[in-house]
Amino acid sequence: MMDWLQLFFLDPVSLYQGAAFPFALLFNHLCVMDSFSTQARYLFLLAGGGALAVAAMGAFAVLVFIPALCTVVLIHSLGPQDVHRPTFLFQMTWQTLCHLGLHYTEYYLQEAPSTRFCITLSSLMLLTQKITSLSLDIREGKVVAPSGRIPNKNSLSEHLHAALPYLSYLLFFPALLGGPLCSFQRFQARVEGSSSLWSRHSFWALTWRALQILGLESLKVIVSGVVGVGAGLGGCRQLQCVFVLWSTAGLFKLTYYSHWLLDDALLRAAGFGSELGRSPGEEGLLPDADIWTLETTHRIALFARKWNQSTARWLRRLVFQQRRTWPLLQTFLFSAWWHGLHPGQVFGFLCWAVMVEADYLIHAFASVFISSWPMRLLYRALAWAHTQLIIAYIMLAVEARSLSSLWLLWNSYSSVFPTVYCILLLLLAKRKHKCN
Repeated sequence: MMDWLQLFFLDPVSLYQGAAFPFALLFNHLCVMDSFSTQARYLFLLAGGGALAVAAMGAFAVLVFIPALCTVVLIHSLGPQDVHRPTFLFQMTWQTLCHLGLHYTEYYLQEAPSTRFCITLSSLMLLTQKITSLSLDIREGKVVAPSGRIPNKNSLSEHLHAALPYLSYLLFFPALLGGPLCSFQRFQARVEGSSSLWSRHSFWALTWRALQILGLESLKVIVSGVVGVGAGLGGCRQLQCVFVLWSTAGLFKLTYYSHWLLDDALLRAAGFGSELGRSPGEEGLLPDADIWTLETTHRIALFARKWNQSTARWLRRLVFQQRRTWPLLQTFLFSAWWHGLHPGQVFGFLCWAVMVEADYLIHAFASVFISSWPMRLLYRALAWAHTQLIIAYIMLAVEARSLSSLWLLWNSYSSVFPTVYCILLLLLAKRKHKCN
């Protein structure tokens, strides 16, 4: 029992997310009872975000407050068609400088980074999602630009009143430390909506979420025991390395699933998951964890779309749909930049891009030349196993981050799996070129 408590409750982010749960439920209850004015709702969410940031990040919280404030100033200062590029460049520059601070601590000073600083970087990455999503919404006309409806002669109090929804959105506490990306349209519609649009939360719905998290954490204890007893990548031999790869990646996946369920539950507990009163153009809240699809798919491309779904949709909108040349490669390269450009992350995301490209060609070829039902079943089983092992390889590369850990991964038998896909990619690409 103590092992489970140490793995879950002593995790700082889970601890702070759990502590925010009563306030999320209180916020939802007050909205249902119509005890809040619209401005009071915005202020409650903003104050909660500020308090949670200071509690979780300490003095590093200023690294989140500064870009949020600067973004609101840029939104009010620039026109709708000009707002996206400056806000994107400013936020990514700020986030990159903070990541460089982490590089300096880990690689130059050879010291373990502060836990509070790591939480700050994670929150900054989520803030980047919200800032760029909001600026794209303004540029595309989905959100009315505040600069277009606030005359310059207005008083300071009126400007602050107009800026409150944007600042509250960027720092609202249910999505400060985690959670699927919530669009500004959904946020504003929920906060400004009538009390009839706020749904009461079933005790059983929240209990079911808690049971799912408990089950995942229990599995995590079992898998961590297996990983702890076995040899690591540095001490494994031949096929033993494949088991180490699979079990270690399984531990990472269980951790992600548990965090995503907790984050999603917190956001929904506050009332932002309800579909009541949803406008036709408003994006639905996409949960990050589609565990069944992730664990059963035999397609690397589908895994890429379903892994951390709201982030995948954000990357598709921000990068993939905006680029005409090599959109897939540029999307994965940007993802490596957004994650911090550690060596393992650069290699891992580049490898993932190549594997997705190979996945398209391999499955297109198989759909034409494999026709019998038994062979299709065998092919699907082998493709599933290969997909899961390649994803495990990529995950270890991204999580290991350092060159020394990456070297151990490269020299293990696990490198066979992405190598096979690379060879097939070259052969099938050559064949496709000849056919064309």
